Amino acid sequence: MAEFLSSFSGWLWGNLLYLLLGGGFFFAVFSRFSPFRYLGHGLALLLGKNVEKEAPGEVSHFQALCSALSGTVGMGNVAGVAVAITQGGPGALFWMWICALLGMATKFYTCSLAVMYRGKDENGVEQGGPMYFIREGLGEKWKPLAILFAGCGMFGCLPLLQSNQLTQIMNTMFFEPQGWFVGSEDTRQMGNALFGLFLAVVVGLVVIGGIKRIGSVAARLVPGMVFLYGGTSLFIILLHADRIFPSLSLIFSDAFTGQAVAGGALGMVIVTGVRRAAFSNEAGMGTEAMAHGAARTREPIREGVVAMWGPVIDTLLMCTLTGLVLMVTDVWDSGIGDGVLLTTQAFQLALPGVGPYLLLAGVLCLSFSSMLGFSYYVVKCGCFLFGQKARLPVLGFYLLTIVVSAMVKMEVIINFLDIAFGLMAIPTILSSMLLAPRVNEAARRYFAGLKTA
Repeated sequence: MAEFLSSFSGWLWGNLLYLLLGGGFFFAVFSRFSPFRYLGHGLALLLGKNVEKEAPGEVSHFQALCSALSGTVGMGNVAGVAVAITQGGPGALFWMWICALLGMATKFYTCSLAVMYRGKDENGVEQGGPMYFIREGLGEKWKPLAILFAGCGMFGCLPLLQSNQLTQIMNTMFFEPQGWFVGSEDTRQMGNALFGLFLAVVVGLVVIGGIKRIGSVAARLVPGMVFLYGGTSLFIILLHADRIFPSLSLIFSDAFTGQAVAGGALGMVIVTGVRRAAFSNEAGMGTEAMAHGAARTREPIREGVVAMWGPVIDTLLMCTLTGLVLMVTDVWDSGIGDGVLLTTQAFQLALPGVGPYLLLAGVLCLSFSSMLGFSYYVVKCGCFLFGQKARLPVLGFYLLTIVVSAMVKMEVIINFLDIAFGLMAIPTILSSMLLAPRVNEAARRYFAGLKTA
């Protein structure tokens, strides 16, 4: 099974490369790059300008972005970047940047559509996301595409990587040094299961309240974790200031040669970078549209320009900091591990004693926030497929996977998530391209209004 998942995942992402990069390039050119000129306006909206108090929706612009970031700014920034660099070399980081820039254009369209074509669930509550803008914007005959997205979303958004990697770092830094759950494999697995159960209970206490409670918690948690993890990473990079320019030089040279990968496999560098960037910032996956579709606004374009800040914070800032930490400390090609354990080693080398504990605090926040954001996506997809009566059973299934993923190998988890997550991009990108002219028309009116205001 592991071999099949690995083979199919490689084939799928080898082809999705063209869809994600091509789709992002299409959106950027089709919009004539106009949304990029209004990033400052998006930032002003995030800071509370032009609040629409009586507008439909459940959360503010800031809470919507934080809800989206709670899913994207997570273990993909810590473990995902480490996996990208160990599998694809430093050049993979360059292709993550390219994917993020194109992803900004993609998010503008998908998140504008999420507000433009909100649908109603069986309780009459307005909902946003690819499954709804496919059904409302393209019509009932396209509903199979919406069902494909929701079915893949139920599995692609499971918190498997977060639970697995958090369990690993807790074992390495806390349980094993304390002598807990040390012994047979059965004893270790029991410890993993108990920790997974603890995570499931804590997550469940928050997510049972739905998007309003998730948005409220995320709005407090996300800025703090960005400051903690980002600030510590920046401090480590500045401690190795003499290694910054050589590291950047290696990133750019390896991006076009692939020399850091065995055999100089440039294709491997590009595919790995795009795959990890998609998993990190989720542009084109459709998850971002589900979070931003709950924003309290009547103006779809407003949410589109707000959503463009997601890849900036997630990939251009957070992933870059992680990548540079791994490179300036020279652990990226040490062969001492991968995922979060490699990042832990970098923090230990740079800040002996205190470094791993600062990383642990950051990872706890990152993982917890991701589990909150992903729960909303899984439940929303499940309720679209099975109705609102399925909310609690789907939530129970989600929490159960937190426990299970704490006990399985990361290789299997990575490939399973990549497949389900990758398949979500197909209905999202295709439907957004079909509806793109309607977004352009709305953007033309909205941006013209800003100039005359």
